[in-house]
Amino acid sequence: MTTEPQSKRPNTTAVHSVLHFVFTVPSLDDAQRFYEAFGLDVRRSGDRLELRTFDHPHAWGTLVQAPGPKKLQYLSFGIYPEDEAVFKQRIEQMGLGIAPHPLSDGAGLWLRGHEGLALQLKVAPKVAPSLRSRPTLVSTPPGAGAAPKRSQSGVVRPRRLSHLLMFSADVLGGVKFYSDALGLKLSDHCGDIIAFMHGPHGSDHHLIALAKSTGPGLHHSSWDVGSVHEVGLGAEVMRGKGYTQGWGLGRHVLGSNYFHYVRDPWGSYAEYSFDIDFIPSDLDWPAADHAPEDGFYVWGPDVPADFVTNFEHAA
Repeated sequence: MTTEPQSKRPNTTAVHSVLHFVFTVPSLDDAQRFYEAFGLDVRRSGDRLELRTFDHPHAWGTLVQAPGPKKLQYLSFGIYPEDEAVFKQRIEQMGLGIAPHPLSDGAGLWLRGHEGLALQLKVAPKVAPSLRSRPTLVSTPPGAGAAPKRSQSGVVRPRRLSHLLMFSADVLGGVKFYSDALGLKLSDHCGDIIAFMHGPHGSDHHLIALAKSTGPGLHHSSWDVGSVHEVGLGAEVMRGKGYTQGWGLGRHVLGSNYFHYVRDPWGSYAEYSFDIDFIPSDLDWPAADHAPEDGFYVWGPDVPADFVTNFEHAA
């Protein structure tokens, strides 16, 4: 794992990383099969699954078994220790303080987030990248074949969590909340249809995104891989294991990443993502409002009819 430089932006109080996301599902067996096939290091303990990546020590997500539909329970964001007192005062002044979520470790600061989602702010090392992710595919010299044999193509191992996209009935209200309360910055948006937000201490083009829906919910988690080959290979591996629904291969406009989304057993998605735009801590990204046809994807297959259906809220 590459050692990354400290990248705190001076005179800026803001979260630096998405530390952890937690949601409940009706079947941990289904969840374990899906995320192991996807290439994550899945660790099971009692009624919980931890989602890790094989070349990073961090636990990115937890799934807890519970009756009923899949439901996003809370998000945890990392903060610098010198910002904790400022965030505590900000939460008090905005009247957002809540008790710790019952599924959490109880640590840190807790606040009522946009549309009621519980949020944890926790002093922790930065796990969002401070440098643009490096490609892993090495060019093959002339006279040699570059592609592996199908029988030897192996599996895909995502390197880290890139971002989360959540549904919202009020996208622009969410942008204001995450800016005012957490210090995130708007990267780009398409009116009130979708918005992307980054961390000012250096992050991918978006740590979180919000998409228009009838209410809150989790649309997808996005996982960084090292090449377009790995995006395509991941899709092929998942198809071979029976996960045939999804969208890709394609390339986004906003964020620029190559993608393939695989639909999980609950109607949401896990995304293989490669080469997303990076916003360093010393750059002011020129956020813009894009026309919908210019803000979704440059090329790719037709979008599935139910791709932006919020099954979590509908349920």
